[in-house]
Amino acid sequence: MPASTMRTVNLVVALALSVSGAGVLAGCGTEKATGNDGEVHRTGSLPAHVADRALRVADAWDDSEAAAMWRKGYYPMGEVIQPPQDLHHDDMHAYETGNFDLAGDLPPAPPKVGRATWESGGSLTLPLVDPQKAYQATDRASSPGPRLVVTGAKLGAMTVATSRGPATVPAWLFTLQGYATPLRRAAVNPSKLPHPPIEPARGVPTDVLAPLGGLSKVAADGRSVTVVATHGSCDNGPAVEALEAGDSVVLSASVVGSKDGICTSEMLGRKVTIHLKRPVGERMLLDASTGRPVPYTEWPRTSPSWS
Repeated sequence: MPASTMRTVNLVVALALSVSGAGVLAGCGTEKATGNDGEVHRTGSLPAHVADRALRVADAWDDSEAAAMWRKGYYPMGEVIQPPQDLHHDDMHAYETGNFDLAGDLPPAPPKVGRATWESGGSLTLPLVDPQKAYQATDRASSPGPRLVVTGAKLGAMTVATSRGPATVPAWLFTLQGYATPLRRAAVNPSKLPHPPIEPARGVPTDVLAPLGGLSKVAADGRSVTVVATHGSCDNGPAVEALEAGDSVVLSASVVGSKDGICTSEMLGRKVTIHLKRPVGERMLLDASTGRPVPYTEWPRTSPSWS
């Protein structure tokens, strides 16, 4: 860290206990180290080299050009597609699997740009997504079972949770057969990610440091975050640790333990909830393994919304 920087860092360890995403706080004492760069308070039992990696990621982003670009962009941290709240059971299954049929005409090409406007102030002009492309991104499966029928669409708006707080963005409102309220899908794509100011960690075993699968939820009060952590079929599941800094929260994922028996090669995902010392606010959520912001994901239905 630069000599001029003084930072208090809280490290919280959350172990995944179930696929539903329950997590517990764990800690094994407090270690205090003092150096030329000030004091670092470390809570938990994180290996020193992993803690050092997390600190280097936080420092690389601190006051960087990439961080400045991030704070000016549009990066969803919540769902960019919102179905009617009264979806029936079978129709909810169709929505989650992406089973749709188009039984009407979609609007012609829209205006070229739209505007995202933040509740906290500020706005950003973004290219509008063609309604046909927005529909195709929603209708992503042709599996047997119930299907939702889209009969038309019009341009409207929706509120999306973003890295800069709630924003109102243009949205395609798709009319669904049998429903009075539409399915909303954001009509703008996320901003291009800035080039990260630090390279990914290389040559590190996943039981020490692994990439995260994505961000699933930020609590309404900002005091906890739920992420998807990946693991294999012959281990005891993932663990995620959070290193809290002034401008960022760096998440370090790893795989715990091992099991005997036949192991398949599939990659599994488990939701892990990490409780923080103070609300996330506008701090960046960073992945210690990749050195990049953690993308929002609707796992297991879709891949991360941006990467």
